[in-house]
Amino acid sequence: MAKRLIETNFTDEDVKIESSLRPSRLDDYIGQQKIKEKLKVYIEAAKNRKEPLDHCLFYGPPGLGKTTLSNIIANEMGVNIKVTSGPAIEKPGELAAILNGLSEGDILFIDEIHRLNRQVEEVLYPAMEDYAIDIMIGKGQGAKSIRLELPPFTLIGATTRAGLLTAPLRDRFGMLERLEFYTNEELRTIIENSSRKLGVDIDEEGAYEMARRSRGTPRLANRLLKRVRDFADIKFDGRITKEVADYALDLMEVDKFGLDQNDRNMLLAMINIYGGGPVGLDTLAAGLSEDAGTIEDVYEPYLLKHGFINRTPRGRVATKLAYEHFGIAFPDNGGV
Repeated sequence: MAKRLIETNFTDEDVKIESSLRPSRLDDYIGQQKIKEKLKVYIEAAKNRKEPLDHCLFYGPPGLGKTTLSNIIANEMGVNIKVTSGPAIEKPGELAAILNGLSEGDILFIDEIHRLNRQVEEVLYPAMEDYAIDIMIGKGQGAKSIRLELPPFTLIGATTRAGLLTAPLRDRFGMLERLEFYTNEELRTIIENSSRKLGVDIDEEGAYEMARRSRGTPRLANRLLKRVRDFADIKFDGRITKEVADYALDLMEVDKFGLDQNDRNMLLAMINIYGGGPVGLDTLAAGLSEDAGTIEDVYEPYLLKHGFINRTPRGRVATKLAYEHFGIAFPDNGGV
């Protein structure tokens, strides 16, 4: 499938957008209220005891604010944060070097932590539990293991696939928090805040129309704001209203539910080719010429959340809502 406007994974164009729009304090962070309330307590307690925050794992679909929350925690704790990702750390020695470079209380943020290879992951076990790493010196029979002490630090891991984490790693996190999709009202507030920072003139209805097409994801909401702003400047008078948002998003083929052509192709394939399902993930991926992991991680969470598909033991099934969305009669013998 082609590159998507509503891709929720981090893209190059998000670098400039997110760096300027990210909140820096918990009080400015919109949404994830339960997580915020708990983090305020944990952070205050850690500061009072003059200890590093406990290790924390954030998981959930991409674009919901895992990286932003990690940077906010560093700001609230008044410490530095080192950012890396699972695929970027190929050898145990690379992780050892990163850990050895941390100062007391610092935060190490590892994105896509489920993609750490097993040898690298094993370096984390003593580091997380005992603030130490074991280094092998020499080879063969003369090899010796030396334990190197580390300053107390906080590891924050982020993953879109918590199920792929090994139990020994997952169990070493003191806090495990799932980020949920945002409500339309929360996204409207985020869009209005971003508009002020970008100097964009927008009304409440225009912001809400973009919010409800943003798939519950702040990253996508900010990206759509940038695109709709272009249409407002060139095709209209510069102000984003509901009419402007409707025009721009319809032209970009993002429909009222936030579905794009790829989502519609997937649902129509399930309905027209596979009789509404059940259809296996690998079969569906082959029919769409798409990676099964992409379907599972990127497409499915939103479609499941909003009731367009269901998972069954036999495979994926298109729901009555999916049929209604395309004006197709729901089969009498069917489905969900």
